[in-house]
Parts: sequence; structure tokens; C-alpha cells
Amino acid sequence: MMRLQKFFTVARARVAVLVISGVSVVTLAGCPPVPATVAFVDLERYAGLWYQVAGYEFFPTRDLVGITAEYNLLEDGRVQVINRGFVGDFDGEEDVIEGFAEVQDPVSNAKLSVSFPSVFFGLFEGEYWIIDLDDENYSYAVVSDSRRSTLFVLSRTPTLDETLLNAIIDDLVLRGYDEERILLFPQMAM
Repeated sequence: MMRLQKFFTVARARVAVLVISGVSVVTLAGCPPVPATVAFVDLERYAGLWYQVAGYEFFPTRDLVGITAEYNLLEDGRVQVINRGFVGDFDGEEDVIEGFAEVQDPVSNAKLSVSFPSVFFGLFEGEYWIIDLDDENYSYAVVSDSRRSTLFVLSRTPTLDETLLNAIIDDLVLRGYDEERILLFPQMAM
């Protein structure tokens, strides 16, 4: 009986090692590396209104057009986040959600966490990593997360120059983002 019990214990341990090893290999082989963020973000310059011109479809903004994000610095060091869009078309009902972002990497200010109190009482935080930024004029930014599951291409104007937008998308593809998932989002002309 003891030999049989020892056999099953050893067999379970070997299966566990194989499963863990297999998961590690699949994880390492199947995922691109964590995206690099920009070296530094001046949050005062970053604050203000941004238009979402491209990116991955994201469930909170599905069926919205004219999506914008407005960031305001608060005295307590947090950033107020106000996301807006119109349901269906530009004549649709305005959908607004407010939340807060906190800097997670104070050296670069490029990694933040965002939560929205009206979504599951703000219990869940999302990563907001700034992975590309026009550091001269702050005219565009690209935001993602450590798993590359979200992607937002933001602009200070409702449209980006087509050549610039294509260059941004080409760079994202080189960095491991899925070109098939990158969508253009309609914005109202100014």
C-alpha cells in the first residue's frame, strides 16, 4: 500500500512539474515582451483633452463614436479621468464615465493605474501605460498595458495626419501589436 501511495505522490509531482513547465513555455513563447513605456511624461503637459483616433475595440466604448478622454491634475496628485462618447452616431446620447488615475512609476510618470467608481464600485484598476508620445508637442500619445490587451491611439485633434497615423500603426505592429485588431474610430470634424 505504501509503495502505491508513493507512486501516486511521485506521479502527481511529475505531472505538476510538466504542467507548470508547459504553461511557462506556452506563456513565454506565446506572448511578446512587456511593452516599453516612454522615458518621461510631463503630466501638466499631458493633461487636457485627447481624441481616440485608433486602437483596439474596448468593451466600455463599444458602439461609441467621438470618443474623447480628458485628464485633469488634482491637488492630491491623482489625475481625474473623464471619458466621453456618443452612442451609435454623433446624434446619439452622450455616454460619460469618470474615474481617477494614479501614477505607479514616479520616475517616468508613464505607468498609471485607472479606476472608475461607477464600474464595480471602483474595485478594479486598469493599467494605463504610455508607450509612445510626441514628446516635443504632446500632439499624440499611444497607451496600452503590460499584457498588450488594450490599445489607444490618442490625438489632440479629431484626426491625425494619415502618414503619421500609418507610421504609428507600423511601429505598433513591429512591437508585437495585432494589426488586424487596430480599428480607426470616427471623430467629428472640427
